[in-house]
Amino acid sequence: MAGHGAPDQRPVDCHDLRVAVVAASWHEQVMDGLVDGALRALKDYRVEEPKVVRVPGTFELAVVADALARQGYDAVVALGVVIRGGTPHFEYVCSAATDGLNRVALDHQTAIGFGVLTCDTEEQALDRAGLAHSVEDKGYEAAAAALVTAQTLRHVRRVYLD
Repeated sequence: MAGHGAPDQRPVDCHDLRVAVVAASWHEQVMDGLVDGALRALKDYRVEEPKVVRVPGTFELAVVADALARQGYDAVVALGVVIRGGTPHFEYVCSAATDGLNRVALDHQTAIGFGVLTCDTEEQALDRAGLAHSVEDKGYEAAAAALVTAQTLRHVRRVYLD
C-alpha cells in the first residue's frame, strides 16, 4: 500500500498562513475528491480563507503555482491526476508537472504540496482521491505537507537567517 510508513502528524494551527490550492479539471470525480481532501486539511489546520484556483489540466499547475508564489502565498497545494494511456503523453505531463512544481518551490522558497496522482488506471486514482470508498486521501496529505513545510520554512528564516 502506498500510504505505508507515512508520518503520524497532528494538525497544528496555521491560521496565519496564506494558502492557495491550484487544481486541474480533468477527471472530475478524482479532482473533486482531491480538492475536498485538501480543503478538509486546511480547515483542520485552521487556515483561514484559502484561495482555490482551477486550471485545465495537470500540465498547467506549475505556471499558476508560480504566479501564486509570486503573490506571496506561504503555501500552494498543487492537485492533479495523470492516467497512463497508450502514448508517451503520460511521461511528458508527469515530468513537466514534477519539474515545474519543484522549480516553483526552489525559485520562490515557497512550500508546494505535491498532490499530483500518477496512476496506471482510473481505479488507482479513485483509490487515492479521498472519496468515501478510497483507501488514501492524497489531497489531504498534500495540503498537510505544504502547511508543515511552510511553517518549517518560516522557522528556518527566523532562526537561521536573522
